[in-house]
Amino acid sequence: MKALLVLEDGTVFHGNTFAGEGEVSGEVVFNTSMTGYQEVLTDPSYKGQIVTMTYPLIGNYGINSEDIESARIQVEGFVVREYEPLPSNWRSEQTLADYLNQQGIVGIEGVDTRALTRHIRLAGAMKGVISTNDFDPGSLVEKARASRGLVGRDLVKDVTCHKPYGWPQEKRARFKVVALDCGMKFNIARSLAQRGCNVTVVPAHTSAEEIRAMNPDGIVLSNGPGDPEPITYAVDTIKRLIPDYPIFGICLGHQLLGLAFGGKTYKLKFGHRGANHPVKNLLTGKVEITAQNHGFCVDIDSIKNSEIEITHINLNDQTLEGMRHRTLPILSVQYHPEASPGPHDAGYLFDEFIELMKTGRQDGRK
Repeated sequence: MKALLVLEDGTVFHGNTFAGEGEVSGEVVFNTSMTGYQEVLTDPSYKGQIVTMTYPLIGNYGINSEDIESARIQVEGFVVREYEPLPSNWRSEQTLADYLNQQGIVGIEGVDTRALTRHIRLAGAMKGVISTNDFDPGSLVEKARASRGLVGRDLVKDVTCHKPYGWPQEKRARFKVVALDCGMKFNIARSLAQRGCNVTVVPAHTSAEEIRAMNPDGIVLSNGPGDPEPITYAVDTIKRLIPDYPIFGICLGHQLLGLAFGGKTYKLKFGHRGANHPVKNLLTGKVEITAQNHGFCVDIDSIKNSEIEITHINLNDQTLEGMRHRTLPILSVQYHPEASPGPHDAGYLFDEFIELMKTGRQDGRK
């Protein structure tokens, strides 16, 4: 079936559907990963976005039930150069098209994804519409412009859990961790459980008092979608918890922590999305190959003070990728240590968080 992708600046891309039909809107972004399309589709950080894969062949290893990062597909629409309908992988349980169709997600192929990616890099990420029933570019441009963007919009409420739940333990638990779910990827909880943590996942609107009542050894602030500034309820909760608990912030959690420390955030031109972003650890001098997915960033100049130490820098654009408090057991990174592009370059961050909880327990902190 014929499909159009139209951006708010009037740029038109032609394609065909390989899954779903209808009309969807969202911010059009690109991901530079060569593999991992299943994780991309189910990452809650992509809520509100139409995702384009720069790697040209997508669907070749199918879909399995083990590699999902949340309970459902989170992207608004999916754009690829060429869809492979015959997957070849021993773990494959169904095709990508069947997976998208089951959840009513539009997938289109035949799009010049190199041209689309280049346009986004030059002009910036922007709102767009995919349609299989309206082929009037002028009409679709107006729909794209009228659609809701990401700035100033609380998308966390759409992806957070509705009530607390426990993550299955993988070994004897040594530490009790509360994870504030702003759109948390399953592998964050899994990475903590593998290190002997009893993880309780709570909704993003959970109060500091409710978290204190759970008597945790440490707190994780998860990833999530969109603009951090409207998530004031989580920032207020974090401010109340900062003096008393070891805290580890990831992606949106890092941004919320930056706001809690009095910093500012801003929207990147086209964001960081992919599994090949180089980040320098300023404490060790080592460079990590990282997985990233964010369109907003903590202003590095707004967070520089005597209390906060900058620990990681993005080598592509020198933006802030990590920080820690000089005296409190708090650290955060903008990228995803639970993902494995390096393949294990950033896994040490979970171990550092474990050490902070060990020290906190010895010091009687809580």
